Amino acid sequence: MNNYSLNKDYYNYVNNNYNQPLFSENANPSTVLDPYNGFIRGNMFPKLYNGYKIQKPFEIQPINEQAELLTYLDTYSFATTDLNLYLDVFPNDKDMIELFNQYRVEKNKILEQYEKKYGPILLNSNALLSYPWAWDDKPWPWENK
Repeated sequence: MNNYSLNKDYYNYVNNNYNQPLFSENANPSTVLDPYNGFIRGNMFPKLYNGYKIQKPFEIQPINEQAELLTYLDTYSFATTDLNLYLDVFPNDKDMIELFNQYRVEKNKILEQYEKKYGPILLNSNALLSYPWAWDDKPWPWENK
């Protein structure tokens, strides 16, 4: 037995709960979770998901329209971030680039819809280009007004 084998065996013994998902081939859009399910699981790729001690992810129940729009915005923001990480590794995956762009466009639509109704949510929002300063003009999402 060489030194590497001993270290590898010891490492696996000591870290028996270590999550080591393998992802060696390109994914395709049909195998990726939808944005909501990816968001509540924290991973858009089912082969990489490990629930560890959570058997069923927590389902989000928005209490009003504003919370619902924020949930949609969060799901698409997460989806674009996770797909962006995938594309950092596989930059030539045309199908995933198209899916990323589809989710990015949807996220921007939801952001625009939210900001028209409830005011700016980001400091780089176009809603802040107007006068007077609109950043603190409306109640914050957690104020329930």
